Amino acid sequence: MAQQPEFYYNIATGQVEEGRQSHGVDLMGPYPSRETAQNALRTASARNEAWEEADEEWEDWGEPPADAPGADSRSS
Repeated sequence: MAQQPEFYYNIATGQVEEGRQSHGVDLMGPYPSRETAQNALRTASARNEAWEEADEEWEDWGEPPADAPGADSRSS
C-alpha cells in the first residue's frame, strides 16, 4: 500500500510543502491535502477564537452577569 503524501504549511515562507522539507519549527502539519495545509492559519485562528471564548465562559462560570442586581456590591 502506497503511503499518502503529507502536506505542511511553512509559516516562514507562507508556502505549502509536500513532505517535510523545512525545519519543524517553521511548519504546521502534517495535513492530508494541499488545500487543508493552505488553510492552516485560518483553521488555527478559528480554533484559537473558539478556545478563547470557551476560556472566558469557564472563567465567568458562577459569576453573576455584570448587569445583575447587586453585582457591584459583592464582598471579597
